[in-house]
Amino acid sequence: MEGNRTVLCGASAYEMKYYFNRQFSDIPESIQNELHILCVLFTEEVGGVFTISFEEDGNILLETDADEDDIYYDEISSGLMVSQVRRRRQELFESLSLYYKVFVLKETLEELE
Repeated sequence: MEGNRTVLCGASAYEMKYYFNRQFSDIPESIQNELHILCVLFTEEVGGVFTISFEEDGNILLETDADEDDIYYDEISSGLMVSQVRRRRQELFESLSLYYKVFVLKETLEELE
């Protein structure tokens, strides 16, 4: 939990590591693998650190950040890449948001309609 959000997963180009929050281990393995690939490829392309989080209301938050002295990190390219990922993976992120609202926030399907 970080502030009002819960990190689902992320990757760091600096540490060459991927993190997946085990609190969400009941997410199907195929989706976990897709998230792993997505995060690692993002940091391979842009550098820095990339995270996918749930906001308090269940919406998905994609964030990228870099060390101040990282001269290879391009903030403009990373912003464009976040927009591209959000567009291309919209269905995945909508499904993850629904998962969070139902299984974590305990909202009913009637409340979601």
